Amino acid sequence: MGMRPPPSNSDEGPDVIEFGIAEVAAELDDDLSFPATGTEVVESLADPRIKYDVDGHTVPLSEAVSEVERERFDSKQEFLNALHPVFERYRNSRTPGVIERVRAALPL
Repeated sequence: MGMRPPPSNSDEGPDVIEFGIAEVAAELDDDLSFPATGTEVVESLADPRIKYDVDGHTVPLSEAVSEVERERFDSKQEFLNALHPVFERYRNSRTPGVIERVRAALPL
């Protein structure tokens, strides 16, 4: 998923804010080969925190992968397709915790 940020008078900053499976796709390395397990993917990426909404709330990739009902993926697209409903659930129903709110507020 991606969304354009609000317009501003500055030319600085990203053209698109990536979150959910779009951010996972951007993180996936061409060196990673499929078929692979979710654990192998998480380990190869060093378990990054993935934004699941435009507000910058994040979840560890390992947590999202643990909610997928399968363990092995034959392709990158199959992996992303399996993660899509997980990130949709986070985006639509999850209330961020205190730590996530503080982390999202800090300019890191």
